[in-house]
Amino acid sequence: MTTPFPFTAVVGQDDLRLALLLNAVSPAVGGVLVRGEKGTAKSTAVRALSALLPEVAVVPGCRFSCDPAAPDPGCPDGPHETGGGTTRPARMVELPVGASEDRLVGALDIERALAEGVKAFEPGLLAEAHRGILYVDEVNLLHDHLVDLLLDAAAMGASYVEREGVSVRHAARFLLVGTMNPEEGELRPQLLDRFGLTVEVAASREPETRVEVVRRRLAYDADPAGFAARWADEEAAVRQRVVAARQLLPRVRLGDGALRQIAATCAAFEVDGMRADIVMARTATALAAWAGRTDVLAEDVRQAALLALPHRRRRNPFDAPGLDEDKLDRTLEEFSGDDDPGPDGDGDGPGGGGQPEPDEGPAAGGGGARPEEPGEDGEPQASGAREQSPVRAAEPFRTKVFSVPGIGRGAAGRRSRARTEHGRTMGAQRPRGALTRLHLAATVQAAAPHQRARGRSGRGLVVRRDDLRQARREGRESNLVLFVVDASGSMAARQRMSAVKGAVLSLLLDAYQRRDKVGLVTFRGTGAEVALPPTSSVDAAAARLESLPTGGRTPLAAGLLRAHEVLRVERLRDPARRPLLVVVTDGRATGGPEPVALAGRAARLFAADQVASVVVDCESGPVRLGLAGQLAGELGGSAVTLDELRADSIAGLVEDVRRRAA
Repeated sequence: MTTPFPFTAVVGQDDLRLALLLNAVSPAVGGVLVRGEKGTAKSTAVRALSALLPEVAVVPGCRFSCDPAAPDPGCPDGPHETGGGTTRPARMVELPVGASEDRLVGALDIERALAEGVKAFEPGLLAEAHRGILYVDEVNLLHDHLVDLLLDAAAMGASYVEREGVSVRHAARFLLVGTMNPEEGELRPQLLDRFGLTVEVAASREPETRVEVVRRRLAYDADPAGFAARWADEEAAVRQRVVAARQLLPRVRLGDGALRQIAATCAAFEVDGMRADIVMARTATALAAWAGRTDVLAEDVRQAALLALPHRRRRNPFDAPGLDEDKLDRTLEEFSGDDDPGPDGDGDGPGGGGQPEPDEGPAAGGGGARPEEPGEDGEPQASGAREQSPVRAAEPFRTKVFSVPGIGRGAAGRRSRARTEHGRTMGAQRPRGALTRLHLAATVQAAAPHQRARGRSGRGLVVRRDDLRQARREGRESNLVLFVVDASGSMAARQRMSAVKGAVLSLLLDAYQRRDKVGLVTFRGTGAEVALPPTSSVDAAAARLESLPTGGRTPLAAGLLRAHEVLRVERLRDPARRPLLVVVTDGRATGGPEPVALAGRAARLFAADQVASVVVDCESGPVRLGLAGQLAGELGGSAVTLDELRADSIAGLVEDVRRRAA
């Protein structure tokens, strides 16, 4: 749209607007990550921010937006003389989720290479965003190779391009703003930590507020220019306030008392590293400048914590976001210094911020008592054995990465290798059919030996159809991770179900972050059931797992056969999505006639279909039968113990499920 929706016309969303304005006052805060459901004005507010930023002084003709007061000595368009220059509006550059690596960092100028035969660099979006805003909508869906490039640029403040005979370094300091819907998957921790602030947004449940949102949107759609004109005075007032706050910022005093509160707060919420302390200090200083003060108060520290810590604190997966505000207030009160006033009496800082963390509550269904152990062989022998109450899952942990061998062509994700349109360039090949992604360097190399025979004149390069080379790109795909969980009495007898549930919950979290589909098959007693058909809702799988009861014999064959049927149906529905079978069991098989032989035949069905599989061995105790390892052999997969499942475990080798990669 040529006329953006005015920033000051956004209804509600106080925290979102405040976080964006603080970054406008002090870009050193480090950007904003906006998390929330769809239709909550996330993108609207971000796109409107650029109109409030002061104009930028640039060197005329510099494609890399050098500051004339201090030009970059290594600028590819330089060297530039100090002084002079012109001004232009601050840019907001949008990075599409499906952008190529060339579009982000830049590449060889194809037109000049073909027409003039020279190597010239064509800048990418990182150069365009320098000294402005880089906006990524649906940042959690960004391809991993682009995330890596963003991390490098954000860490170094520069972009380094070494490719296709081009070697370029240019400054790339930008305000990173991302929006995402958490239902579509989480963000990689490395990129998450690069965002200075985070804000959770949700649609208002107040009818009057919703009415006003609709009223303003309809008015804007009917006459964008007229609607913007009605808000021009408010926009000008906010713009002037941003300029005044920027001028005041160098004079704001951050006292030792405020610094102690910042350090104590970060320590109390167990954040990793020191970036949180630094971001909180910068945010509190920007808050004071925005309020027109030269001293940082405790209320500034409180608000800074609500904006800078929720995405950095250690918390259990699938927990609600936000901070425990009572704990925050107690920490600020305990470490209030003489040079800083304490928190406000009502305990509320400006703007609200995070949401209170939910109480833990009692363990689901089982209280604190452990079920009684069954008989000596670990199996209840009577057909009417008492079913044991569900036990709560142990604390989840970061697991090792399991992947499907080979190269697939499934939906974009973060687990297994795949041929993609937007992945990292891995080589070149002759095009099969229409050319979609030109590999320039390979094309030039193919054409170069024939230039004399083709009568090349001047500096141009004669390229024919046979010279064209298709870029071969590789990225990551999501998979269908099907969990087959043993819930029989032998698992509960050794009081291991809590640890087993914790392990499966950890694998579910990994699947959530890698955008996999998941399914859950359980077996116990006399049969197996599909506890959760394949779905993208990992939360639903976690809820089913928590309420999973245990007890009875171990019909391993029934569980495997049910899983095989689930995969057969899913293969018909989505043939491009490759499965990964995760069997969680101690390997016992006692249910039904000839249980061991039947389980072996069922396992070999997966081996025949070349389904990637891993067995999580839950056997414990001084005497181990090694049945889970035998099952993994029948499946044609790998086995890993509960201890080896942890990413930080040093026991055993990394089980990466690549047994049949050749």
